[in-house]
Amino acid sequence: MFKTETHMHTSEGSACASASGAQQAEQYKALGYSTIFVTDHFINGNTAADRSLPWEQWVDAYCLGYENAKRRGDEIGLNVLFGIEYGWRGTDLLVYGIDKSWLKENPDIAQISVQKFCKRVRLAGGMIVHAHPFRQEPYITELKLIPDYTDAVEIFNAHNAKAVYNERAKWYAEQFSLPVTAGSDCHHIGGARFSGVKTQTEIRSAEDYMSAALEGRVELITFAGE
Repeated sequence: MFKTETHMHTSEGSACASASGAQQAEQYKALGYSTIFVTDHFINGNTAADRSLPWEQWVDAYCLGYENAKRRGDEIGLNVLFGIEYGWRGTDLLVYGIDKSWLKENPDIAQISVQKFCKRVRLAGGMIVHAHPFRQEPYITELKLIPDYTDAVEIFNAHNAKAVYNERAKWYAEQFSLPVTAGSDCHHIGGARFSGVKTQTEIRSAEDYMSAALEGRVELITFAGE
């Protein structure tokens, strides 16, 4: 089985992360993962990239964590793939299947509604996963669900403070017959709470992961008792 991290952050792209892209690549390689997705916080989330920059320059700055992780991953034999964590007033959506060029070609995506954003991602062939939908923290002022605009649900998030947040996410996915995923939501080096998915074949592209998740061909990496 091949292990893939679906949700993690770098210090170059996410203000709340302390691990650089290169450090994350090295950490996950040592942990036996074959693939990682870098999903840094987008401009409407806790981004580390300077929002005052012109759009194309902001995208270049935002993608540095992914690019540094990819460069190191290529050197050590780790697949490093691109994703984003789009913020919607405390609600987070993981986006796969788009790239840096697509971001530059869509300079208005931080201004349009979340519904229009999701439609545009899907038109581009991308996939939207609702990350930790029932997490409760001071920065999350309300829980918002949009099952018609998401393709899957992250029902296990290793960064959740309480197991019940994952249990509720599983219930939500079951109620709407949505495919399920899991992720570590890793921001730092060290610790023991690493998650993600296992697959029979190696995930080498976003398309590989999207088809495996949507077709139910992923095994979630969780912890005993959760």
